[in-house]
Order: sequence, then structure tokens, then C-alpha cells
Amino acid sequence: MSPINISIDGQPVEAQKNDTILEAARRAGIYIPTICNHPDLPPGKGKKPAPAVWQGGVKIENAQEDELGGCGLCVVELAGTAEPQPACSTPVAEGMVITTSSEALNKLRKQKLIPILARHPHACLACAQAAGCSRTQCSSNVAEAERCCEQFGNCELQKVVNYLGIHQDTPRWIPGGRPKLLDDPLYKRDYNLCIGCTRCVRACEDLRGVGALGFVFDENGQVQVGTLAQGLAESGCRFCTACVEVCPTGAILDHKLPSGDKSKALVPCRSACPAEIDVPEYLRLIAAGRPEQALAVIRQRVPLPGVLGRVCVHPCEDNCRRGSLNEPISICLLKRYAADQGSGAWKARLERLPATGKKVAVVGAGPAGLSAAFFLARKGHAVTMLEAEERPGGMLRYGIPAYRLPREVLESEIGDIAALGVEINTGVKVESLEELTAQGYDALFLSMGAQLPRRLNIEGAEQPSVLWGLDFLKAIRRGQDPQVGPKVVVVGGGNVAIDVALSALRQGAREVDLVCLEKREEMPAHPWEVAQAEEEGVRVRNAWGPLRVAPDGAVAFRRCTAVLDRQGRFNPSYDDAEVMELPADQVIMAIGQATDLGLLGAGGGVGVARGLIAADPDTLATDVAGVFAGGDAVVMPGAVIHAIAAGRRAARSMDEYLGGDGDIDFSLTRPEPLSPRLGRVEGFALQQRVAPAWLSPERRSRGYEETCQGFNSGQAEAEAGRCLQCQLRLMISRVPGPPEHLLPLNQEAVDGVPESEGVFILFDPEKNILVIQGAMNLREGLNERLEGGSSAAYFEYEPDPMYSKAESERIQAYLQRHGSMPPGDGSGGGDDLDDLF
Repeated sequence: MSPINISIDGQPVEAQKNDTILEAARRAGIYIPTICNHPDLPPGKGKKPAPAVWQGGVKIENAQEDELGGCGLCVVELAGTAEPQPACSTPVAEGMVITTSSEALNKLRKQKLIPILARHPHACLACAQAAGCSRTQCSSNVAEAERCCEQFGNCELQKVVNYLGIHQDTPRWIPGGRPKLLDDPLYKRDYNLCIGCTRCVRACEDLRGVGALGFVFDENGQVQVGTLAQGLAESGCRFCTACVEVCPTGAILDHKLPSGDKSKALVPCRSACPAEIDVPEYLRLIAAGRPEQALAVIRQRVPLPGVLGRVCVHPCEDNCRRGSLNEPISICLLKRYAADQGSGAWKARLERLPATGKKVAVVGAGPAGLSAAFFLARKGHAVTMLEAEERPGGMLRYGIPAYRLPREVLESEIGDIAALGVEINTGVKVESLEELTAQGYDALFLSMGAQLPRRLNIEGAEQPSVLWGLDFLKAIRRGQDPQVGPKVVVVGGGNVAIDVALSALRQGAREVDLVCLEKREEMPAHPWEVAQAEEEGVRVRNAWGPLRVAPDGAVAFRRCTAVLDRQGRFNPSYDDAEVMELPADQVIMAIGQATDLGLLGAGGGVGVARGLIAADPDTLATDVAGVFAGGDAVVMPGAVIHAIAAGRRAARSMDEYLGGDGDIDFSLTRPEPLSPRLGRVEGFALQQRVAPAWLSPERRSRGYEETCQGFNSGQAEAEAGRCLQCQLRLMISRVPGPPEHLLPLNQEAVDGVPESEGVFILFDPEKNILVIQGAMNLREGLNERLEGGSSAAYFEYEPDPMYSKAESERIQAYLQRHGSMPPGDGSGGGDDLDDLF
């Protein structure tokens, strides 16, 4: 297709067929002001109003049959044309000569801004103190209700106004008394701040295909935007928050969105996953009936998807934004569904890189070790796993009962890891690190786990009727079939204690009491596991501490009044006046696990803290070069997903140590473009979480058959279809802003800065603020940053003899908007701002 040659502000531009002037200018990096236009949306001009819209409980009928106009700010001059033309709707033509900036255009644009600013607060925009203002106090005595909103300083309209200026005839803004809806899930809407640009309407209708929003002309001819039914849910809203992203003012804002990294805040399920699994992508694929591809997405990050689909503590669900509507997505069960449905097609795309000649020993074949071994083997390293038990799996095999994690699931996924070339040697107890070093290993990963039951020092704890939880579970998994008496008391409040209690029922106990120090809401065990135990008949007794075990097996307890002391340390307090005794044929203590660190030897160099290996939390490196550690043997969160994530981190660090690039990521899927369209689904917001099938409590307690039956395809697709697809918002383009006066942070630019007092601000490549600093000598301060290796890409400065005051004002304004201090640029140059506060 031949380009169309035009000229914009004297610059030759090659435009494409069907381009508007605005589109051609944007592609060429030439700014034309506009407020109603958005690069991802069709023009608003010509849109028809709805019969009525709702702003909360207020219904507004359309008062006139008319078509939507535009903001009029994008007018440009065309050679040979008398009147300025709108750039957003004027198509390019060969040889067209365009002027985007002139005195006449600026005057016209200021006039076009008058009706826009008449319905939006703007007193702060014209204030000379705007740069450092926090909006909390006003030196101009502007009424608080007339000040700008919380978007001040980060507002698209503000940037346009700053670029164009405010016409002297612009009237004062007076609050219109329109509804403020501040308690809806995910959104805050203030119709007093709406300028009627209809971007939100077009995003909902044209970008997402939902059509929950509309606009009308009121009796004054003003555009009023609202929902098409009284509430968001009734209007068919998909809660994708595209409307927030495209709104140029503070009329629609995120509700309680954390500050910081936008992608993490908007897609919290993905950022909350310790293994960084692309949750919304695999949910999208499951909803589309493509579980095989969904499994490939999961396996790019973890080698044990079927395991995780059954035992993960799913922090992703705790952070799922759908939970703000009703209940979070069943992300964990959907992972299991994908794993169970997979045929192994992903294996054809799994490529092991060429051999590096490096040897790695992994001590312990639990989840952390298996994960590290998988990623290291794929990078071409020769990996040998050394496992003390008869079979690999660690706590997955010996600590989690089969009714939660069937053996065949674990065997299959360990087999996939071995198939990548990992050598797994079992029944091997490593006695010392020197033993491994002598065998020529280039790096070691210690992932022995916590395989020892923690002992309780109370009277009677060592008599034969007392068992230890981990030993009890191991005996069952080894097929030893330990017998218990009819009445069993389990001491402990964690997940292992729950597993012990339920296993005791399956081993023949008729009555099981689970007694723990914690109150119900403080129990370490997950609430759903406690509920499952009670459903099967376990009696949970909270806030009791064991006192002694009598010779006849009865257990005495005393009331626990607090588990932690005032410093937050484990230091239980008791009321000795309140005592309880439970008769028991068997007592099983399940109060935690400990790690056998015998292989470290005495003075071997590897640091130990609180009975666990001390390792760097980011790299998992120990004090000994080439020795890394992770999982339950290290001070870190103790769930399976955390162990698998630790294996990933260790593999990354170990690959770098062995001379690699540390990049352990790979793809098992072919990239495919995401459609921004969601479509309308009636009743979407009210869809309830799909419940999986479970065995009846009676059937559960008779054996070790898997209790949760998971989803069938219809259930899985329905549940995945509840996902808000929050990641789609990250695809929405940023609106090009006015030319910024940011300078590149390099020596040439810094040499042009005056040697005077003032404030400079440093920005990252995305133009987010990193540093705000006052300086007696601006050039000297910036040079210090350059010499310190600043990560900043841009800077701006403002001479000011009152530089300390100016710095403080700007930092206060930053705090007001972000809730935290600027993150710094890594140069170490004057980031300590405590003296200001």
C-alpha cells in the first residue's frame, strides 16, 4: 500500500490510507491536543444518545435528539482551507499541508476549553503554587469542594489545560450536586467531575462489546453519562475497568488500588503467585475450551501443576479482584482441571538446551528440589537428585495424605521431570557437604525439607500411646497401616494436624478431637480444611494448651489466653484455673516440623538461623560459594507453592553461578493476539462460584480415595468464564500527552544546567518519578547522580533559592498521591529525606 505524503508543521510525514490527520500526527510523534479522542476508541462524534441513563439512583431522560459532537480541541489549519478543521475526523490526502500550532488555533482551543472547564473544578490548575500543592491547604483560599480531585498531578485534562492555558472568560466551577458513588466494588464514580467526553461509553460499547454505559443530553443540552440500568451489575458491567483507564479526569477511579507497579496492582492474581504463573491467560484458555493450551501456560512456570491444583494454598485467590464482587475464581481447581485434562502435548515443545558440562547435586527430592532440578536440567546442566527416602517427593509423598494428593498424580509429574534427564537417586543419605564436593559437583542445592516432627516437652509425652504427627503420616504413606484406638486426640492447629486427624478417622478411630492453642480465626490451618475436618466428624477445640498425658492416655489441657506476646513472638499465656481433660486411647502430637541439618557439620561455613539454613531471600545463596538452599530447610514461607517458587529462584541463581544467563523462562505456547472484546453476558456480576463435586463425608472417612472430584468441562469453563480478565486493561494504549520538558539524563544535558540552587526530579524510562531533591548546586547534584550510576532516564529542574522548601512541598505532594516516598534511583545520592520530616 503506497503511503500518502503530507506535511505537518513543516515536517514531511508518510501517512497511511484511511488515516485521519490526528492518527497520522500521533504516528509521527507530533502532538495535537484533544480530550475526547483516545487512540483505541472510535470517535465520539456522531454517536446517538440512549433513551435514559442512571447516575446511581438518579434517572436522567434524554431531552433532545441530537448527535454527539466532539471536544473541538484538535482543530488544525489546512493550506487552502479557510476554516480550521477537526484533526480527529479529517482524512489525510496526498500533498496536504497541515499546521497544528498557531496563535489563532491556540485562541480557538482556549475557547473550546471554556465549556469543558465550566463543568469541572479548575481553580488549582490556574494556581501558581500548583507544582508543590497537596490540596490539603490552600494559600488562595479556594473552597475545599472546588479544589481539584485526587488525580491532581496525574490528570490528563490537567496536562491539556497546562499546555493550552485557561481563557480569561472561563467561569468559576460550582459543584453540581451530582451523585458520588464511592462504595461500589472496584470503582469510584463522581459524576461532578465528568466532562461528558464519552470515552468510558465507547470503551464499554466499542472496545469491550459490553454496552453497560450510555449518554444522554439533559435539559441544558449537556452530555450526561451513566449506566443503562440503575446499578453496574444490572447494566451488564463486566468490571474490566477499561472505563477507568480511558477516563481523562477523576470521574471514574479505581477503588482501593494499591500504589506502585500498575501491572501488579491490576492483575493481583498473577503478581501474588510466588511462581509468577500467568493466571488470567490460562483461565482465558480454559473458558474457551482449550485446557491443553492452558496446561502449557502453567507448565512454563511450574513442573508440578497437578500437585499444585490439589494442595496449593492459592494466594492468587486471596487477591482475586472477582472476590470484590462476590467470590474469587477457583483458580487452584482450574489448574487441576487443566493438568488432569492434559494429554502431554506440551512435551513436544519442551526443549532441553545443549549440555553445559556442569554438574549439580540437589539434596532432597521435595517440591523445591524437584522444581530446581527441572529448570536446571532444561538449561543443559547435569542434575543429580539425592533423596534419603525410598521414593522421591518429600512431604508431597510422605506428608500429604492420598485423599488430598493421589500417588499417581505425583508419580506422573516426577516422571516428567526425570524424563528431562534428571537423575534421581533414592535411599541416599548425604553425610556432609565435603562428600558432595569430592564427587566433582559444581553447585549444590540443599532442599532437605523439614522431615522431623517437632517434639513437645510435657509430662507423659514419651509414653507408647503418644504418636508424632509426621511419623504417623509417613507410616500410612509407606503402607505400614498404623492402627489407632477408638478415641484419638490430636494436638496442633496447622494443616498437618488436620491431615493427621482425618487420617486417624481413616485408620479406624471413631472419635477424633483436634485441640490447639489458637482461637478459631488464628489457626494456621486453612479455613476450608478445618471445615472439611468438621464435616467428617472431627471436633475442633480452640484455645487449649496441652499440660500432660496421663498413664491411661487421658490428656489434660489448660486454657490458652494468648499465643503471642506483646512483641509478636510465640510465647503462649495460660489461665491455670481453667482446665479440661479428654479421655484418649491415642494421642498424636502435630505441632510442627524441624529440619535435620547434620550434613552441614560443625563450622562448615553454611550459616544457620533458628534451626534453619540462612540463605539470601532473593538468590538463595548461602555463605558458601556454590551452595544454595531453599524450601522448608530455609527461613521462608512453608507452602508447596513457595517451595516450587524457591526452586525457580535457585535455578536462576545457580545457572548464573555456573556461567549461564540466569534466564530460566521458556515458552510452550505460540503467541496469539488477545482480543480486547469481552462481549455482553447477562447476569455476569451475579454468577456464583462453581462448586466442585465431593465424596460424601461417610465415604471419605472409609478410605483414601481423593475427596474432591474437581470440575468437569462444563463446570470448568463456566468457572473460568467468571474471570474479569483484568490483564486486558494493560493493553489499553496511553494517550499521547503534550510535549514534556524532560531532559535525558546524560552528561551533555547536565552540563547545560545552571550552577544555582533549585530542585531537580529524576524519572525512570516510563517517566515515573524516582527522586525529588533540592540542591545548593543543581548541576553538581545531578552530576553526583550520574557518577553514582543512577537508573533514571530523564530529569527536570527548577531554579529556586528556597530549594529545601520547594523540595519538601513536592515530596508532600508525591506522598499525597502515592502514599509512599519516591523509590530512589539506586545511586545512593541523597535519598535519605528523613531530615525533612
